[in-house]
Amino acid sequence: MRKLLSNSRHFILIAVIMSFIAALITLVYGAVQMLGTMLWLFREGGVSSSASKNLVVSLIEVIDMFLLGTVFYITSLGLYELFIDDRVEVPEWLEIHSIDDLKGKLISVVVVVLGVLFLGKAVSWNGEDNFLPFGVSVASVIASLTYFLSAKNKQGNSKY
Repeated sequence: MRKLLSNSRHFILIAVIMSFIAALITLVYGAVQMLGTMLWLFREGGVSSSASKNLVVSLIEVIDMFLLGTVFYITSLGLYELFIDDRVEVPEWLEIHSIDDLKGKLISVVVVVLGVLFLGKAVSWNGEDNFLPFGVSVASVIASLTYFLSAKNKQGNSKY
């Protein structure tokens, strides 16, 4: 039974592989989206405030895709490090030794994704719709996640 339970950790490979595929798909989609933006810019992109607004919104959406791809990649890498092999060569800042490390890294990227999402909505705002509830919602989630991270960091530092 012990051997069965010990080897069952390899089922996490399903999540690792699927998260990695999600990262690849998202990153490739972002690259294709960027190529589409570049084509639009060369074909239609006159110099005007309307065109610059469209360009900025499109570029923010591309960055959002890349950040989401990063979230999926960090998830894949983190699960692999935690459950399969922790000897993966990664930069020190990307080393994951516990589920709290993984959550912290993911939350950090999610905060940035939310900030980029808000920026995209702010840039494309038409001035007529009520933007306040969306802004308050994003700010509340970012504040909650930041508080969670700071509380975890204080907890982690007090153990030593």
